[in-house]
Amino acid sequence: MGYRISVDTGGTFTDMVLLDPDGKFHVGKSLTTPERISEGMFSALDVVAEAVGKSTKELFAETDLLIYGTTRATNAIVTKQTARTAFLTTTGFRDILVFKEGGKHGPHDYSYDYPQPYIPRRRTFEINERIGASGEVVRPLDETQAREVIETLKERGFEAVAVSLLWSIANEAHEARLGELIEEIMPGVPYTLSHRIAPILREYRRASATAIDASLKPLMQAHLTGMQTDLRDAGFTGDLLVSTSVGGCQEVESLVERPINTLKSGPAMAPVAGRAYSALERMGGDVIVCDAGGTTFDVGLVRDNQLVYSRDSWLGPQWTGDIIGASTVDVRSVGAGGGSIAWVDPGGLLQVGPQSAGSVPGPACYGAGGTNPTVTDAALVLGYIDPEYFNGGRLTLDRDAAVNVITTLAKTMGKDVDETAHAILVIANELMIKAIGEITVNDGLNPRESVIVAGGGAAGFNIMPIAHELGCATVILPQTASALSACGMQYSSIVFEATRSRFTDTNGFDRDGVNKALDEIEADLMQFRDSLGTAIDATVTIEFFAEARYRAQVWELDTNLPKPRLKTDADVDELIETFHQTHERVYAVRDEGSPVECVNWKGRISIRPFDPPPAPDPSDARNAPTPNATRSCFFGGNARVDTPVFRGEAMKIGDEVKGPAIIEEPTTTIVVYPDMSARLSAAGDYILDCR
Repeated sequence: MGYRISVDTGGTFTDMVLLDPDGKFHVGKSLTTPERISEGMFSALDVVAEAVGKSTKELFAETDLLIYGTTRATNAIVTKQTARTAFLTTTGFRDILVFKEGGKHGPHDYSYDYPQPYIPRRRTFEINERIGASGEVVRPLDETQAREVIETLKERGFEAVAVSLLWSIANEAHEARLGELIEEIMPGVPYTLSHRIAPILREYRRASATAIDASLKPLMQAHLTGMQTDLRDAGFTGDLLVSTSVGGCQEVESLVERPINTLKSGPAMAPVAGRAYSALERMGGDVIVCDAGGTTFDVGLVRDNQLVYSRDSWLGPQWTGDIIGASTVDVRSVGAGGGSIAWVDPGGLLQVGPQSAGSVPGPACYGAGGTNPTVTDAALVLGYIDPEYFNGGRLTLDRDAAVNVITTLAKTMGKDVDETAHAILVIANELMIKAIGEITVNDGLNPRESVIVAGGGAAGFNIMPIAHELGCATVILPQTASALSACGMQYSSIVFEATRSRFTDTNGFDRDGVNKALDEIEADLMQFRDSLGTAIDATVTIEFFAEARYRAQVWELDTNLPKPRLKTDADVDELIETFHQTHERVYAVRDEGSPVECVNWKGRISIRPFDPPPAPDPSDARNAPTPNATRSCFFGGNARVDTPVFRGEAMKIGDEVKGPAIIEEPTTTIVVYPDMSARLSAAGDYILDCR
């Protein structure tokens, strides 16, 4: 085996993980360079190349695989730098993106307006046609009118086209013909057809997914192909994959056609890493995955050793933002990362985030012009960070600058500097606890019966009091925690999903129709597998799911199909029982007498082209290491505490540190709070006892 590289470009840092032929991870971090992403990536590459004693060129020559994760698509949407996109829909349905699913929390509250649609109404065009719910042609496609509309799009210089017609999932003919007309009249202009990108019921969600995907195509086509070219020019000759929002990775060519799958590609990898680390430590299958980066705090779940997926992922606030519409790993985010800005609201209350200092100018302590107090500044003031050892000593922090901005905030609040800095972390903790509660307790998972896997450069500051507050006794914090998502890529597979809509319920189950939909799904999955150039002989796993609900319920639950086809009544009964169990696990209720409605059917193929790093034998050793130094730290209360500081590089398997203490790794710092402890496991993870 040669080297294997994974890289995750976040809003603040670019994380890189190198897996060497001996199965050892090496982490490199650099500040993200928003103007030119490759610069930050190559800076991180220099760090890992140095760690294995090679030049960048030599390392690339010996690297078999590089997996790239990017926030480019998400950032483009947030900063409104997507392509100028037209939206085509059936006559009479021009407002589908305007109405969304209600649009705002208080529809009769006229003190604020409805949010803007993803594509402005003035860029929405009606097409004279109509397909019925059963696939019948109610009104034929008016090709003359359609040509006139597309000619108008050409004249107005639209850069992409999204097409979402009513009931195209029942009969795709009209959408397919519009695609042909776009290719004829606007050659080279990318477009997305809804029946291909999101063949599901729920009109708005299908339209939203189509609009988002089309708007990203020019940007992501240029970005991904340009990245591929840059890597080849730098000497990389191995396979290139890109991480996706479904917790896997795909080849560049696949994502050029479906760039919507790059949204949340970085955060989606954290649960993959969490599942792997929990398995390595033999900690069970229910895992809460916390990734504290520079900009956000992301929370995901692993339930019964399986990733949790959702079609309810929003860009922006729920209901008022824009729903992705495609299946994604369920990850919730709050603006409470290391770069989150602390401020005082008009009522005099301390707030943290959601605004972030980012990488430019960054927290005040970076010395790059930042003037706002952040979580990182607070941690530095409290003594948790060695200013000379931040990012392994590659970035020296300005403690005086951090003290100055915290002092300004403290004067506003009428508190001293230590109290204010500590309050910033407490507020950030509360935001993080709330985010964890929303994805665990609200979805039927008890934190007291789960293990937390924590990652991100800022996770070590406060994960122990967070776990303690949740009643979660154990936290796994890997030595590579600062690059959790990038580590997840090292454990990931090539993953692709296909969907069909076929509504039926268990009082008159349409086995023939459902099995036909499953046949079509499997054909899509096999076509994807056969399109791969390098992984055709790899281990392949195929799963099938129903998106099901009790009659009159609004939302569906993903329910595993016990068999790949439902050939008998007994097979249907088994599916019904599986749904009852799933509903009871999530909501603590099962309704035996209620019919079960199946709305959509989904297949997922997972292809593992490479073996994960090997798991070491566990160790029960308990040793008391010698601290490298002491530092004055503040943990609340009335006074600072002389706190022992341990360097991770000097710790051995089985070493156990009692709090209060600080453990310093090159790219993360672990604060062991009073009455808690941390132990280094055989797998190279810190096992934190938070009771």
